[in-house]
Amino acid sequence: MADLPHKTTPITLDTFLRGLWKENPVFVMLLGLCPALAVTNTTFNALGMGLATLFVLVCSSALVSLLRDYIPKQVRIASYIVIIATFVTIVDYGIHAISLELYNALGAFIQLIVANCVILGRAESYASKNRVTKSIINAAGMGFGFTFALLCLGSVREILGSGTLLGYPLFGESFQPWVVMVLPPGGFFVIGTWLLLFAWLKERKQRKITRQEEAARATG
Repeated sequence: MADLPHKTTPITLDTFLRGLWKENPVFVMLLGLCPALAVTNTTFNALGMGLATLFVLVCSSALVSLLRDYIPKQVRIASYIVIIATFVTIVDYGIHAISLELYNALGAFIQLIVANCVILGRAESYASKNRVTKSIINAAGMGFGFTFALLCLGSVREILGSGTLLGYPLFGESFQPWVVMVLPPGGFFVIGTWLLLFAWLKERKQRKITRQEEAARATG
């Protein structure tokens, strides 16, 4: 049987919020960049992919946590992939039934959720070592963090590239769209800008902490 250690640390607000900001899958951990760049040419596509990934992430983490004592460690990765693929199949058929337009827009990237490092990483490093409730909360935080990142990319690209948000026009007829933003190079431009912003915020916070520590030592 799997002999991975089980953590008993209490559930806190940080269990959920960590994935939104401190360990954001895209902006901090740089995971799942393939769908983040490929399907975020519109806000609607970004939201669809984000919610699909959130569903798979939460459900797979819950099931991995439930079965963590019964999955032999020798086949744990293969077992996790089978579990993830099961929920990806559910999402695939669900999106196909709900919105054919979204299904066609996301294309093969729905099936490629199976290979998303965010999901497999949560299963291996967290769900397999923690209780179900804590695993679900952590997975939800990561899923919402991933969705937030996709929305940040998709909204900027759609606004600048089409002059719309969720299909609704924002500017007058005189607005000239930046067509490059809805093309593949636009994804790299936008994600580079967001990464620069997050790096600046992180450095600013670190400088503030350093100044506080220096002030504490000076007064102490």
